[in-house]
Amino acid sequence: MNLSELSSQHCQPRKGKEHALAPSQVQELLATLPGWQLSQAGAAIVKDFRFKDFHHTLGFINAVGFMANREDHHPDLEAGYGHCQVLWSTHDVGGLSLNDFICAARTEALLS
Repeated sequence: MNLSELSSQHCQPRKGKEHALAPSQVQELLATLPGWQLSQAGAAIVKDFRFKDFHHTLGFINAVGFMANREDHHPDLEAGYGHCQVLWSTHDVGGLSLNDFICAARTEALLS
């Protein structure tokens, strides 16, 4: 699967450990997402986006928020002047699901 194929998908309700991705699936999908990394605990994917100023950072945050609401899958965000860290995980599965990778790909699409 490539970035375009991931970003064209939509999130589905995923509850329970049966929807958690295996480590091999995580590594395969992570390879399609430029600059994204596995969190230290391994239960999330994360990327720090850089912008020229706070105004552009807020625009990005609003765009991610709009997309996340439409997909009904929400990230953790940490922002400051000129940057925003985005962290995707699926609490209902206790780790990573396909939804996290779909939303990370859609986050990338916001900047292309």
